[in-house]
Amino acid sequence: MGFLQGKRALIVGVASKRSIAWGIAEAMHREGAELAFTYQTEKLKSRVEQIAEICGSDIIIPCDVAYDEQITDTFAQLGKHWDGYDILVHSVGFAPREQLVGDYMDAVTREGFQIAHDISSYSFVALAQAGRSMMAGRNGALLTLSYMGAVRAMPSYNVMGLAKASLEANVRYMAQSLGPEGHRVNGISAGPVKTLAAAGISQFRKMLDHVKRTAPMRRTITPEDVGNVAAFMCSDLAAGVTGEITYVDAGYNILGMAELGGDKD
Repeated sequence: MGFLQGKRALIVGVASKRSIAWGIAEAMHREGAELAFTYQTEKLKSRVEQIAEICGSDIIIPCDVAYDEQITDTFAQLGKHWDGYDILVHSVGFAPREQLVGDYMDAVTREGFQIAHDISSYSFVALAQAGRSMMAGRNGALLTLSYMGAVRAMPSYNVMGLAKASLEANVRYMAQSLGPEGHRVNGISAGPVKTLAAAGISQFRKMLDHVKRTAPMRRTITPEDVGNVAAFMCSDLAAGVTGEITYVDAGYNILGMAELGGDKD
């Protein structure tokens, strides 16, 4: 019996098998959770249907988190299948492509700033609010995904770094607010992973190569690495953990400086 047996999880943001959200879904399914999925556009629907089928689910709900009415309707639709749910996985982040190229000061605009924060951070609390009544009395777990660009300046990550910093603050405030109801809120700060979303980040391949050379474990991570930690964080095994950002990055975040090459003195 898996450690998520009897749990129901809504996964928002899975787009393909090349996504961290798929790694999370796979791990949660393996550990016995029932899953439901959302998809953003009709273009993505067939991909999400295939993923849901692999996970033994027939609950696939349209949801573009840019629209409050779609967020509200997501839980109205979910309520036709389940009388409640235990886990919310928020794997959503977006900034216009031109915001993620070149120098931050040259790239950032008011519109790009607003979009990045709205989609990447506000959507997490908006989903939590809309689904709050369905989580009542279930000691729920809410999880989102961040990146080290939230706390360190990263080349070309630009306004997404600010949006992720907002998201991490969101985790703490949500944890404080929902804690008295028995719910936990946490985040995972994943290292760079080869995903479709990452393809929009300038020089991403160079970032992967750098992490592989310098991280303490001398490798990059996989969606499976993140999925396993996510499944644990959303299980009763982590019942005493809330408001935390857990790094899954092969140890890269602990470095103050990469090891220097050259001859020893």
